[in-house]
Order: sequence, then C-alpha cells, then structure tokens
Amino acid sequence: MRVGLTGGVASGKSTVSAILAELGAVIIDADALAREVVEQGTPGLAAVVAEFGDGLLTPQGDLDRPAMGRLVFGDEAARKRLEAIVHPLVFERIVELESAAGPDDVVVHDIPLLAESGRADTFDAVIVVHAPADVQVERMVRDRGWTEEEAKSRIAAQVDAEERLAIATHVIDNTGTHEDLRHRVAEVLAELVSAVH
Repeated sequence: MRVGLTGGVASGKSTVSAILAELGAVIIDADALAREVVEQGTPGLAAVVAEFGDGLLTPQGDLDRPAMGRLVFGDEAARKRLEAIVHPLVFERIVELESAAGPDDVVVHDIPLLAESGRADTFDAVIVVHAPADVQVERMVRDRGWTEEEAKSRIAAQVDAEERLAIATHVIDNTGTHEDLRHRVAEVLAELVSAVH
C-alpha cells in the first residue's frame, strides 16, 4: 500500500509523519533522503563537489547547505545541475526502501508539494493534513519566529487548501490536541491497513 502524505506549511504534517512511523508505517521522506545522499563520504557529495567545487564544503567536510542554497537560488541552470545529481540518487533510495517493505506494510511518502506536483494519482491513497490558515499563521509566528506577513506569503505560495483537499482520500484535521491528532492518525492507519488485506 503506497500512500502520499501532504499538508500545507505548519499544518502538522511532520508530526503526523512521526506518529505514523511510531505506529508502524514505513516513512519515505524525500527531503530527508535528499540530505542523506549528499552526506560526508557519499558518492553524491563527491559528485556535487566535482560539479561545483570544494568551496561548498564546511571546514568539517560536510556540504555547506546555506552556500549551496545561495548558489542555486535564482540560478536555474545551477539548480538543474544540482537536481541532476541529487534526484536520481534519491529515486534510487526510494526504490530500495519500497523494495525492503513487506507486503502488509503501509509505505507513506512524505511529500510537502504533492498537490502541486500532479502525482497524487500515483498513490493508492492520499492523506492530507489540514489546519485553517489562521492556525497555520499562528503556528509559524509562534514556533518559527516569522512575522505574520512572512507566514501569509508562505501560505499564498502554496496551492490553496481546497485544491489540496481535493486530492485527499483521508483528511486529518489538526486543530485539536496532540491526543486528538494521534487518535485520528491511528484511525486512518487502521483503515489503510484493512484496505491492504
């Protein structure tokens, strides 16, 4: 069972992902894998250095993410060169992780921009974590130290909630307590597990 997991910024998607992992789902987080494939000592990091130079390494020999970000931000050609290195490595890891999952496992792909990517129909089910915009703004201001304007512009940069909810087979409303959230996640996972059998 392949499941897509998505949600707007500060909707609580990462929390839901962590709860699903605790409850036994196999989580595949492409963002985490993109970091993993360029860790120190990996062929991915060697390829990035070969392409962009060792000015992108920290004194400790790790990838200097802020420097890499500055290099590719606003430079489409550089971004495409980076993606040409990282994306195939991430895809390879995804295939490995999916292959390692058992036939009864629920494999959850954590994809922040699933609605934007147009790939929702490649999954057996899609979970959308939802919180109203005012709650999202409040969380970004409180938890991330952003201004209200920064928070609102981040929300505006993503597809609107209706479009995201339109791809959902399961919606997890994240406006209650952590206990409410955990209960709802367990409910959804139980439905997914029963669909596997």
